[in-house]
Amino acid sequence: MKLKDNIGKYIRLEISGKKFIGGLLIDVGSDLLVVFNGYDYLYIPVIHCQNWRYLKQDEIKELDEITLNDEPTPIYNNNEEISLRKTLTAAKGIFTEIYVTSNQALHGYIISIMNNYFVFYSPIYKTMFISLNHLKWLIPYTNNQRPYGLSNANLPVNPSNITFARSFEVQIEKLTGELIVFNIGENENVIGKVKGIKDNFVELIGAKEDPVFINLQHIKTIHLT
Repeated sequence: MKLKDNIGKYIRLEISGKKFIGGLLIDVGSDLLVVFNGYDYLYIPVIHCQNWRYLKQDEIKELDEITLNDEPTPIYNNNEEISLRKTLTAAKGIFTEIYVTSNQALHGYIISIMNNYFVFYSPIYKTMFISLNHLKWLIPYTNNQRPYGLSNANLPVNPSNITFARSFEVQIEKLTGELIVFNIGENENVIGKVKGIKDNFVELIGAKEDPVFINLQHIKTIHLT
């Protein structure tokens, strides 16, 4: 059975990282689906959907108050097939919540979309590089919300003078010699100075000058200290 055949039904998804999302299936594209959980529209890359099932009747009762907003979501268009890249492009400049790693959502806005990563500005972490392969979901803000209630002065339009490489790997190479944090600092082994990349491993020099070699495929986010 195609997932697309279930648009308009209540489902429960298990997302990579043992995260669970329940709600109304709104749309399905080639590599993306949209679920409305009663409060937000979640744009979820299909690659991270581990499994799904129909919600049971008692679970649906808990979601009985779900009603679709009369107004369209900021990046939802009924007239064309959705995709991850189209959604990210449409979301540029819109305040957004994204989930990638470390049981911690990131809030801010997308600056640019490159070949296999995108550039995200977070008021907390500043300019970040996010691997497309590791984005679990994206939630556009609604009702003119702003991250942390900040003013325009705290949310710059052009927050970085860095020039962005086309690929994630080359962007990391450009950071050679810089102090960086991978994966939002989920452990001490992902914080250090970039020495270089060899055989798909990034060499980091830790606080006590011990080298650590990190597989490129497991780098989800990057931000400078």
